[in-house]
Amino acid sequence: MLAAASELETVQQPGWPDTAAVAGVVETLRSYPPLVFAGECDILAERMAAAADGDAFVLQGGDCAETFAGATADSIRDRIKTILQMAAVLTYGASKPVVKVGRMAGQFAKPRSASIETREGVSLPAYRGDMVNDFTFHEAARTPDPQRLVRAYHASSATLNLVRAFTTGGFADLRYVHEWNRGFVRTTANAKYEQLARAIDKAMRFMAACGADFDKMRTVEFFAAHEALVLDYERPLTRIDSRTGKLYDTSGHFVWIGERTRQLDGAHIDFVSRISNPIGVKLGPKADVDEVLRIIDKVDPDRTPGRLTFITRMGAHTIREALPALLDKVGGSGAKVTWICDPMHGNTFEATTGRKTRNFDDIVDEVRGFFEVHQSLGTVPGGIHVELTGTDVTECLGGTAQINDTDLEKRYESLCDPRLNHQQSLELAFLVAEMLGQA
Repeated sequence: MLAAASELETVQQPGWPDTAAVAGVVETLRSYPPLVFAGECDILAERMAAAADGDAFVLQGGDCAETFAGATADSIRDRIKTILQMAAVLTYGASKPVVKVGRMAGQFAKPRSASIETREGVSLPAYRGDMVNDFTFHEAARTPDPQRLVRAYHASSATLNLVRAFTTGGFADLRYVHEWNRGFVRTTANAKYEQLARAIDKAMRFMAACGADFDKMRTVEFFAAHEALVLDYERPLTRIDSRTGKLYDTSGHFVWIGERTRQLDGAHIDFVSRISNPIGVKLGPKADVDEVLRIIDKVDPDRTPGRLTFITRMGAHTIREALPALLDKVGGSGAKVTWICDPMHGNTFEATTGRKTRNFDDIVDEVRGFFEVHQSLGTVPGGIHVELTGTDVTECLGGTAQINDTDLEKRYESLCDPRLNHQQSLELAFLVAEMLGQA
C-alpha cells in the first residue's frame, strides 16, 4: 500500500536503536483511532482552493516545535486565542474569509542540519523534537525512543480535543471578540485590537438589529497541520476512507514536506503523493524551477484545486528576486497552487548573545515582498505561515516593544526556533491586513 522506507531514499529519520521496539510501536499506532477524519481534510482542500482563487486567505500559525510539557490547557488556549485574534483582524481588514490552520497537534518533530550535537567535547544525537528524544543533554535523554511516538499521539489527541471544544463550544463565537483579549498583558497591539473589537461589536449589533441569524458565528473551522517528517508516525496513521477507498493521513488535516525532505525520489514526496490530504511543500530561495514542476507532476498530477500548496521561505532580501520565476513557471503548468509565505525560516540568524533569533522588520519585509511580487504578476497571495506563541516570550527582535539582543535572555523558551510573541503576532496581523486591503 505504501512504499517501505528501505525502498526509497529516506532522510531526517531517527536512529532508532531497537528496530523490534519500533515495529511494536508502529503496530500500536496502527490500532489507534484516527486523529482527524477524511471528510474534514476534504473541507480544508475546498478552503485552500478558495484561497488559491483569492476568495479566502490562509492563516497558519503555532509553535516551531510542540513539546509534551507545553500541551497544557492554558498554552493551547492562548495559542488559539492569538490565532483567532489575528484571523479577526485579517477578516475585518480584508473583507474575506480566513482559513485558520494551527501548527499544532502533531508538530513534535524537527529536521536538523546535523545529526550529532557536541558540547564541551561530548557528542550526542541531536534533539529532533519530543516525538523522538528529549532536549536534556545526556545520553539517555538524547537516545531516540520509539515510545515517544505513542506519547505524541496522545498529546495530539488531547490537544485536538481541547481545540474542538474551544472552536465549537462557543469560545470562538465572534460575538465574544473582546473575550479573546482577556488575560493578555496590556500592549500597544492589544489596545489597537480593542479598537477593532469595538468596531466588530458595533457591526454585530447593527446586524442583530436587522434580524441577522448568528448561529453560524457560534463556531469556527479550525484545522490541524504539521510537518510530515517521522514516517514511522505518519504511515501507521494513514487509513483508507470508507467513503471513497482513498488513503488519508489521519494524523492531521494538512501536512507539509520541508526543504530537507522534498527529494523527488525520496520517501517523503512518495508518501504525500499517495495520500489525499491537502499537501504543502516548502520552497527556499534556491528551489529549482524544473524540480518544482516535477513535484507538481508527482503530487498533483490531476491539477486539483486545493490539493497542493507551496510555502515559500525565501528570506527578506531574496524573495523579490527568487519568487517571480517560480510563480511564472508554476502558473504555466496548469496547476492551481495555493501560495503561502513563511517569513520566518529564511530570516533566522544568531544574535550577539548566541541565541537564534529573527528580526520583526525582516519578517514584515518578506511578507511585503511576497505581496509585491504577486501583485506585479497578477497572481494570488494565498496566506501566511508563522511560528508564534500566545505568551510574551522574548525570542524575536523588534516590534513596538523594541526587543533587543539583551532582552532575549528574559524569556527565551523555544527549544528550536524563535517565535513571535502575542504582541508581535497581532502587529503582524494588522500589517498583513493592510497589505490585503491594497492587493
